[in-house]
Amino acid sequence: MLTLFRHCRIATCDERLQVFERGAVLTRDGMIEWVGDESGLPAGLRADRTIELAGRWLTPGLIDCHTHLVFAGQRAAEFARRTAGTSYADIAREGGGILSTCVRLVRERG
Repeated sequence: MLTLFRHCRIATCDERLQVFERGAVLTRDGMIEWVGDESGLPAGLRADRTIELAGRWLTPGLIDCHTHLVFAGQRAAEFARRTAGTSYADIAREGGGILSTCVRLVRERG
């Protein structure tokens, strides 16, 4: 399926750092096939589906890989210990650290 995303602002984030104020993206079966200014769309294009983005930004997948949607417990006491000089490795060996709140406790309370 050929899908056209149109009327969007695009930041390419490639080595040229291009920004298209009225950009478009073509995908075929979920894979990007073309990116550029809407005026440069291939002639005679017949998309199976067109998605109007009304000037919204379209960027590469910018992901904050350190975001935790779900966690259990809190680690304020660990923070205090770390500021007092205890290493994270020591805290983790004792059963604390991220594995305690984001893995063990989440599984227990799941």
